Amino acid sequence: MLRDDSAMPRGAVVFSRRVAPWVSLVLMTALTWWHTLPYGFVNWDDGAYVLNNPLIRGWTLSNLQGIATEVVTRNYAPLTIFTFLVDHSFWGLEAWGYRLTNLLLHCANGLLVFALMQRFCRSTYAAWLTAALFIVHPVQVESVVWISSRKSLLCSALMLSAFVIRLRERPAPRDEGWYLLLLVMALLARAHAIILPPIVLLYDLLIARRRTPEAISAAIIPGLLGLLLLIMTMGAQNTVGGGVRAHMEIGLFRILEADSLILWEYIRMLLAPSVQCVMYDPPISGIHLSAFAATTAWGVIGVTAWRTRHRSPMFLFGLLTALLLLLPVLNITPITTLMNDRYLYLPCLIVFGMVTTSLATVTGLQPNGERSQVLTIGVRTLSAGLLLGGCVLRTMAYQPVWQDSFSLWQHALSQYPDMPVFRIQAAVTESERGRFSTASALVRRALEECDVDQFDEQRMRRCAAEWQQQADRLRLAQHTDTPISLTADAH
Repeated sequence: MLRDDSAMPRGAVVFSRRVAPWVSLVLMTALTWWHTLPYGFVNWDDGAYVLNNPLIRGWTLSNLQGIATEVVTRNYAPLTIFTFLVDHSFWGLEAWGYRLTNLLLHCANGLLVFALMQRFCRSTYAAWLTAALFIVHPVQVESVVWISSRKSLLCSALMLSAFVIRLRERPAPRDEGWYLLLLVMALLARAHAIILPPIVLLYDLLIARRRTPEAISAAIIPGLLGLLLLIMTMGAQNTVGGGVRAHMEIGLFRILEADSLILWEYIRMLLAPSVQCVMYDPPISGIHLSAFAATTAWGVIGVTAWRTRHRSPMFLFGLLTALLLLLPVLNITPITTLMNDRYLYLPCLIVFGMVTTSLATVTGLQPNGERSQVLTIGVRTLSAGLLLGGCVLRTMAYQPVWQDSFSLWQHALSQYPDMPVFRIQAAVTESERGRFSTASALVRRALEECDVDQFDEQRMRRCAAEWQQQADRLRLAQHTDTPISLTADAH
């Protein structure tokens, strides 16, 4: 029988209300992700960030200066690179140590989400369930398990910390200083943090109901800091090849058409996760009718949110916040990928928050009384168990895809067999295993079967020739019993 809090020992009440939710989130993180620690590095940016990055090999003045000033694989993220330097000092090139840091950051982010959602949700149940879904949802696999996604985890931790401090009911003057410091650190972890000042401005206007001149003046300095980092990094995404680039040549109107469909696909991925991939290749042509329907639906939602802004300001705030969080990756300014799981790391909170708040409202509509209280707890426990259990099972089923390069690209090819970048990376993996003849054959076959652009064609022909030369040298060495030094740097 459920006991009323008044009949429970004071210590038990404090633990159940204040400590248990935090402890359960930590345990949930550990149980869901601990077995991914033995996974290795993958040949998808891990080389640039860690394996072949001279900047993290020692605490020399030149390395520290390079970390502070150099762009690494299309990103200016000095604080992120600095964390890799710290990791290298402890773990060397042991992948599990870097992944442990990712796991700790994800756990910290889950706790910060709980703290933040307690500010927005009237129900502790909804706040806890939002944080739990954030921790275990399968869409987070790429962000947590992929070592090179450190920038997203670190930036998110700093953004969430800054937002939690900024939302205090009675902020002290020093809180504004902490907010600015955390914002600067988030910007140095990843330029994506430029969207935090506009989100805070929306909060001040829609939720806190601050006067417009006061809210705008408070956003000026944070906005200028974000603009400075944006100017420093705006060209970096276009300087290095990788990903897919067909969409980079089309006009803004067609990009917006694709975005209208991608946003609905993101919602589907969060509500009904099924097949996932390291990268997606959504259609960008022949989509006028479906894009019109998707845009119309978004228009209806937007108008509804605006018309109900006084009665339900959180709906409009959540909608605009999700759009701001996704804005840097919607290819308004071209980047080399259209759609990725990691883009949902923070935006998923909006969808999860709406789902859990609705669930808390429905299951909380019970008359007073001990029997009804037991029924409410039972229904909520069952609902949370089904949601979280389904997510954990799907997450654990997808995690092994990221255990090494071979499994990653074989899975990717099973989803998009004709995507050139997947063919290239699969061939690179074969070359790293010393199978140069196979690598060369894979690339030549891709040139015949795939629609490749000029950049990929040049790269693939160069790799095929170099790998074939190494395969020939290897065969010659085997026939003559001559020692030979092999390298696989064509990628």
